[in-house]
Amino acid sequence: MKKAKRDGRPGGGRPRMDMKSLRRVFRYLLNYRGQASLPYLFLLVAILAQLAVPRFIRLIIDTVTEGALAKIILEQLEMIPAEFVAQALPQLLTALDLPTGWTLAEVTQHFITLQIAAPDRLVALAVGVVAFAALRGVFVFLQAYWAERNSQSVAFDLRNDLFAKIQRLSFSYHDQNQTGQLMIRATDDVEKVRLFIGQGLLQLVGAFILIVGTLILLFTTNAALAWVAMPILPLAFVLFMIFGIISQPLFAEVQVRLSALNTVLQENLAGIKLVQAFVREREQQAKFRTAAERLMDQQIFLARLFAFLFPLVFLIASLGQTAILFYGGGQILAGTLTLGEWQEFSLYLIYLFLPIAQFGFVITQMGQASASATRLFELLDAQVDVADQPGARELPAIQGAVTFENVSFRYTSSGEPVLAEITLEAQPGETVALLGATGSGKTSIINLLPRFYDPTEGRVRIDGHDLREVTLDSLRKQIGIVLQETTLFAGTIAENIAYGKPEASQADIEAAAKAAAAHEFIQGFPLGYNTPVGERGSTLSGGQKQRIAIARALLLDPRILILDDSTSSVDLATEAEIQRALDGLMQGRTSFVIAQRISTVKNADQILVLEKGRVVARGRHADLMEGSPVYAEIYTSQLVDDAQPTGAA
Repeated sequence: MKKAKRDGRPGGGRPRMDMKSLRRVFRYLLNYRGQASLPYLFLLVAILAQLAVPRFIRLIIDTVTEGALAKIILEQLEMIPAEFVAQALPQLLTALDLPTGWTLAEVTQHFITLQIAAPDRLVALAVGVVAFAALRGVFVFLQAYWAERNSQSVAFDLRNDLFAKIQRLSFSYHDQNQTGQLMIRATDDVEKVRLFIGQGLLQLVGAFILIVGTLILLFTTNAALAWVAMPILPLAFVLFMIFGIISQPLFAEVQVRLSALNTVLQENLAGIKLVQAFVREREQQAKFRTAAERLMDQQIFLARLFAFLFPLVFLIASLGQTAILFYGGGQILAGTLTLGEWQEFSLYLIYLFLPIAQFGFVITQMGQASASATRLFELLDAQVDVADQPGARELPAIQGAVTFENVSFRYTSSGEPVLAEITLEAQPGETVALLGATGSGKTSIINLLPRFYDPTEGRVRIDGHDLREVTLDSLRKQIGIVLQETTLFAGTIAENIAYGKPEASQADIEAAAKAAAAHEFIQGFPLGYNTPVGERGSTLSGGQKQRIAIARALLLDPRILILDDSTSSVDLATEAEIQRALDGLMQGRTSFVIAQRISTVKNADQILVLEKGRVVARGRHADLMEGSPVYAEIYTSQLVDDAQPTGAA
């Protein structure tokens, strides 16, 4: 099982928040310059259309009040004697804010015109409201569509970059990080970044434009009343900044705990047979419950934080609205503010506080996106320990001469060496067998050949080429590997055999299967080579999977062949059958074979006996039987083990 850091992140420690990570995400958005700006252009048009509506509502209210007032005044003028009206005309003109030189006839005609024009003006203004609302609806749709398209494009690029980086990461990285942690970054973390790009960032820009536009209109409408609301704005902004600083590391911790939960789930599903076989369902459920409870506690804590934030923001907004009602009412009573202007101002005030309240949701998304972006770039920036050096050259077609020159290796810089001063030479076509107890260093030796790891000291050469000076692809394409842990992918048997050579013909696939003693059992399936293997080869036995893995390696026709205990999962009859095939196939290839049973490697050109990372004996079988007590003891013990079942019978 892979070892993970305590918090599920490389390097461990508390979650770090770095807003630089979000700026790096924006660079992905700049890859789509042509369409990246479209949502913001559409957003600007939509907000301008939104800002026009309160002005139309003001004009509608003023038109209604003016029309109603005109009707009342005309009715009063008809009821009051003309002589009295003529005497009081100067005072009447002043009260109605009309030109002082007007006659009674002009006053009457003015109010008749207002009364007659009011219905037509109302219709025109209502059409204007509908038109601007429709315009806003169209551009809101375009804005949402292009924002979603941009965010999905960024997520697409991020996922592909993450997957490509995971493919390139060295074995040392995967040794220290759990699969579930990597999965959550490529799925949930990317989604949180995408949501901020597609929604949060747009809301942030929209809120800024709406606030600036609203402030301009407020001060041009009624500067004195606008100043009444101003003290509320910095208070709200400071409040959100404080909550933003507090919430960001909390969101990072949510992602860490979600990763831990996902890891428990992934490991349990991968090992469900083992869990049920050992009756560990209750323990695994308790482990999952603990991880789920930690995640729930963190999310509830965040919910409590924002449950406190939003009512506080609405309280501040209500204080501002109360102040406007009080001072605006005074101006109406003083005759310096019309009902339409007061209503327009109230609507703009809503436009002012609405985006401030929106900042709460934006901060939520920004906190989540910032935490997720930090985790994503931790992975994207992870150091690749084994990579092509600058100027690395292609490895030409090899003959298969392999040399280990005083090679030592440790998995971590501070760890104990697992190989110490290994020196060996294998000529083209030779078979080198590696024997030893578990942990003696056999697998570490073969891991250095395809550069899954690099030696800590010394060097490995093939045909005289230092492996660190050639490209990884050109090296690994000339090495066939059958690992002890067989991995098959979802697909057909034929697709799995041709995994390293997709262009292989059916005849080549069948030839490799025959060489690996797999053709017969494959033909026994109703669909033959088109038989699906199931997830991780679940529909096949261990021996069948191993023979398919051998066929997969042989199809490459490699000059170097690595067999990591490749007959460990088969019965004795199948082992003998595979071994006969391998004996023929290893002819002409440099082969490195890890085997638990000496009987399978007696004919090897070199046999290396390892103990605690050192070669304690080497030579051919006959030489070792005479000159190595360790080898002779292993051979004798295996003969006794093989004889015991027969004797017991």
